[in-house]
Amino acid sequence: MSRFRCRLAALILSFGCAGAQAAEGWPAPVQQALRAAGIPPASAAAVVQPVDARKPSLQVNEAVPMNPASVMKLVTTLAGLEILGPNYRWRTNAYLDGVLRDGVLQGSLILKGTGDPKLSFESFWLLLRALRDRGLREVRGDLVLDRSYFATGEHDPSRFDAEPLRAYNVGPDALLVSFKSVSFQFIPEAESGSVLVLAQPRPEQLEVVSVLRASGGGCGDWRDKVRADFQTAAKLRAIFTGEYPASCGERTWHVALLSHPEFVGGVFRQLWPELGGVLSGGVREGSVPAGMKLFYSHESSALAEIVRDINKFSNNVMARQLYLTLGAEAARPPGRNDKSFGVVRSWLAKKALEMPELVIENGSGLSRRERISAQSLAAMLVHAFHSTVMPEFVASMPVVAVDGTMRKRLKGEEVAGSAHIKTGSLGDVRAIGGYVLDRKGRRHVVVMMVNHANAHLAQPAMDELLRWVHGG
Repeated sequence: MSRFRCRLAALILSFGCAGAQAAEGWPAPVQQALRAAGIPPASAAAVVQPVDARKPSLQVNEAVPMNPASVMKLVTTLAGLEILGPNYRWRTNAYLDGVLRDGVLQGSLILKGTGDPKLSFESFWLLLRALRDRGLREVRGDLVLDRSYFATGEHDPSRFDAEPLRAYNVGPDALLVSFKSVSFQFIPEAESGSVLVLAQPRPEQLEVVSVLRASGGGCGDWRDKVRADFQTAAKLRAIFTGEYPASCGERTWHVALLSHPEFVGGVFRQLWPELGGVLSGGVREGSVPAGMKLFYSHESSALAEIVRDINKFSNNVMARQLYLTLGAEAARPPGRNDKSFGVVRSWLAKKALEMPELVIENGSGLSRRERISAQSLAAMLVHAFHSTVMPEFVASMPVVAVDGTMRKRLKGEEVAGSAHIKTGSLGDVRAIGGYVLDRKGRRHVVVMMVNHANAHLAQPAMDELLRWVHGG
């Protein structure tokens, strides 16, 4: 009966019997670290498999669907590279809805986005600079924003963790500029004892007020000492009071204060006059009329570069932009999450990567619903290593002890520099996925996920697994 119960438990994805059997499957150092963290064996899953082998060398709770947090970005980025190609580029197009004569447009300027994940402040400046170079100086109409390439619906930035101003909670948008975030830079001035606060970009409607005092002592949790009051009534104001430790030097705080249209319009009104341009009208949403001639097209960086930013720095909004692009490109615009999920499902089926347990909400891993098993993720990573896009995909992951989200881990140890590992973390989730080169020059796929209230204590166990694989 006990054997029957275990099989039945596995079928209904229960952890009971599987967990009891799995405890012996962990390498001793990993098992000890899990025990020290108070994490039951049933709350963790792992697969280790040489990239040239047919079967794993280690598998524990491998078929259990778990929340992978940001490790889900590996699915999104590999799908993007294989479906769209490493050289895929997004375009932000400009149209003139009127007659341009002697630098004056008698009509409106239309900007249409197609989801560029990295239309930075500098890139947006270059776009506007190109419009000036092509003879546009004065717009005697409106700035019209065409955001129709994505159909994202209403985005609630506070829904995930009640932190609506955090940059990681910014929703995707077809016309995303500078991640819709203002970067406040704090610069202590020793002589006056004050703190200069700069904003970049600085939307035209934003006023910054700083009465911060430079203080002594260590830097520590400097944000706890800075009081920020963001007012959005008649005028947008950012008021900073309190103390800022001078020992911190210059620090930056990214804050999302405006809606997408307000932000784009505000940054346009900041930059356009600086470039000698004039906008007589307002800022509104609209669409490009059928058959309208293109005036200028700004091209993004190649996808091969974009996926490096997504995976090395775990950029949520960039991952969501790519995920929606999959739906828009492969299933026609507008891009929607449900379209993208269908596209990813079809792609996996063509690669014989069956993942019946897979749940993708937005492709970034910033979700409490997303699920994948260690077994499925490992199989995809084995496939990826033999894919034509392997160089771009592997290079996009953080290198242990070198860069990205792994830059501070395992410093000075043998495995340092010998593994490409994507990390993931939520309140009750920790995960890793990627590749480890062992001492004998063999490369292994490594996946480990922990879903438990003590997941924040799981890093030592994951580091032990990386050491164990590297040691061969």
